[in-house]
Amino acid sequence: MSVETAGWPRADVIVRDDGSGQVTINGQTVPVYRNSLGEARSEVMRLVMEFSASVGLAVEVQALGPEGPTGLTVHPDGRVVQDGGAGAAQAAQAALPQSLAQPVAPAQPAHAGPAHAGPPPAVPGAGAAVPQRTSVMGHADQPGAGQHAAAPNGVGQHGVSPHGVGQPGLPPEAPPQDPRDPRDPQGPAPQGMPQQNVPQQDRAPQRPGASFGAQAPETESPFRPGHDGGRRDNRRSFLVQDRLDEPATQGVRGVLARVGLRVRPGETERAERADEQVVSQHWPGPRTISIVNGKGGAGKTPATVLLSAVFSSHGGSGVVAWDNNQTRGTLGWRTEQGPHEATLLDLIPQTEHFLGPTAQLADLAWFVHHQSRDRFDVLRSKPMALAHEQRISSEDVDAIHAVLAKYYRMIFIDSGNDESDPMWLRMIDHTDQLVVATSTRDDHAEAGALLLEALANRGEHMADLARKAVVVVSQSDPKATPADLRRVAQGYRSLAREVVTVPFDPAMVDGQLVYRALRPQTRRAWLAAGAALARGF
Repeated sequence: MSVETAGWPRADVIVRDDGSGQVTINGQTVPVYRNSLGEARSEVMRLVMEFSASVGLAVEVQALGPEGPTGLTVHPDGRVVQDGGAGAAQAAQAALPQSLAQPVAPAQPAHAGPAHAGPPPAVPGAGAAVPQRTSVMGHADQPGAGQHAAAPNGVGQHGVSPHGVGQPGLPPEAPPQDPRDPRDPQGPAPQGMPQQNVPQQDRAPQRPGASFGAQAPETESPFRPGHDGGRRDNRRSFLVQDRLDEPATQGVRGVLARVGLRVRPGETERAERADEQVVSQHWPGPRTISIVNGKGGAGKTPATVLLSAVFSSHGGSGVVAWDNNQTRGTLGWRTEQGPHEATLLDLIPQTEHFLGPTAQLADLAWFVHHQSRDRFDVLRSKPMALAHEQRISSEDVDAIHAVLAKYYRMIFIDSGNDESDPMWLRMIDHTDQLVVATSTRDDHAEAGALLLEALANRGEHMADLARKAVVVVSQSDPKATPADLRRVAQGYRSLAREVVTVPFDPAMVDGQLVYRALRPQTRRAWLAAGAALARGF
């Protein structure tokens, strides 16, 4: 640590190739989950800059990225200085969104004058080229949509304006005095007096808000033409109230809260509560989510069950899981059976009744199987029958979907493996959100990737589903490593909107699937998957 930064707050930052990372400040850790390494760098730098601005102190940053450790200092005015050079500081600045870009400078000796305006600074290794999507079978593909090549000098494309930086070693020139009568500020300026019109790009950058505590002050001038000094625009409604956090329940903060101290939750718990809030929403109209992969055993059924449980556990009733499979679908085997053995084959002859005016929701209990612990319903197929004995047409799929859409707000469909089957194709026509389930096995991952690439070329609706798809990578093999999860997840970054990884859990291997029986970290991963899905509605 340099002498210049001694006594300042410290932030420990980690960013990884898969877009994950964390920021730790004053003992509080904020997890970061983004789609790429560059996005993760941008987010961690934003958090550090907001904290520095909120406390009014420079923050010493110890950053660890794929390229190794780097030391930075982030100042309240947005300057980013690297201990010993400007390379990483330039990368850090380039990784920030345009709205947070600030002038920065390399570290200066103690006797040096003001920092020279130099090239825009930035986070460890931000200029690295975006990795291409690599096939899980080992073949490199071309970069997908949304990827950007790095600039030749290794710095991102966000430039930093040098406005406002004077010549080094010279004091700023004093502005000319305005001899106008202060009692008449609107009066004309004397001849030869320059007008005080400052171009928008030359104004001081806005100080970012603080996510770690205090609200940062607004920097917009209230003296613009026609402004009343901010008395009306800045008046806060008497009806607006801040949302108060419930006391902490996790970790040391949770212990303190349970003994009577009002302690706010830490950043990790607040992030979890944010995901819970997202999946608790009720959207206008029903939503249909299809879980797909052309390979059997890729994790479609567990994903169907556990995503249904996430939304029903946090958002309440009105969730159903439908086994849309003509070749021995196992959704009924992995879920709780009700007091009957009815399947979708029994429901099809009754669809006209349920679409009529006299039908009631309670009557569906004769055909669906309620999950007493996870609070959603299951419409089973009949895996004991041969495929030709339960052949279902596209019209049957339409009728079943119409009934479920009338009585449920969310429909999760566990699909079969035959992507040419009329049941599968008609399911896609009704789908609002696609989820690709895969394990860390190469054949499972490649089948899911090929499916997304094929859908992208099958018309506007299927292409839109592929673009906004969510991929869930589950570690079904206990011998798989976190590196295997990251490798498969990285391969999907260019194909899907979001990718979520789920760690191995013995409760997911065999038998009935119950959300509450999973390990805490596994439940948290499925909650994150549900939140990623909900963000697409």
